[in-house]
Amino acid sequence: MSRLSLSNSAVLSGLIGKKLGMTEVVDDNGRVLAATVIQLGPCTVSQLKTKATDGYEAVQVTFGRKKPSRVNKPLRGHFAKAGVAPGIVTREFAKVGEGELKPGDVITVADVFKPGDLVDVQGLSKGRGFAGVMKRHGFAGFPASRGTHEYFRHGGSIGNRSFPGRVFKGLKMPGHMGNQRVTISNLRVLRVLAEDNALLVHGSAPGPNGGIVIVKRSAKRAAAG
Repeated sequence: MSRLSLSNSAVLSGLIGKKLGMTEVVDDNGRVLAATVIQLGPCTVSQLKTKATDGYEAVQVTFGRKKPSRVNKPLRGHFAKAGVAPGIVTREFAKVGEGELKPGDVITVADVFKPGDLVDVQGLSKGRGFAGVMKRHGFAGFPASRGTHEYFRHGGSIGNRSFPGRVFKGLKMPGHMGNQRVTISNLRVLRVLAEDNALLVHGSAPGPNGGIVIVKRSAKRAAAG
């Protein structure tokens, strides 16, 4: 595998990483900022998608290392064709720049991001199991007096009998909470730690420590100021 030179103009719109935890960063004005530490990359190019063969253009990269015995036969062949080791997570990103990429190239965090960039962080939120309406949706509950009996944390009425005669779809009710894909937009990059393959972003990121996250260049730029 070849390591991509920092002077190469070929970079991606994002990278795969792992949330490590949170810390504090003091900026140039002396303000203490909450920051999330993300191990971002290095990611290895495993396939180049082209319009001629796939109908669209993209760069497929893989993150981490997985035992070959843990990978099914089709994926083993896919990674063997690219000459790279099987990864834990594989995703596709758009290529930015005019430089050339090839399977086996290693892309690091410093190749893609720099301090001051706005990024979108996507991850799987923490699973909370089956939760009621107070925990799941923030309902206030019922009064603890004036005749309320075994109904303190209930959601109340969910519809009428004659009209509509049914429960509307999408009504806020008890159910499975968390364990969903969440994207937090326009987080500012505070530091790029190239030696540690790490990125510090201002604010929180979805998921638990050790969870896989996808960091992309911001799709919706925050309003100036």
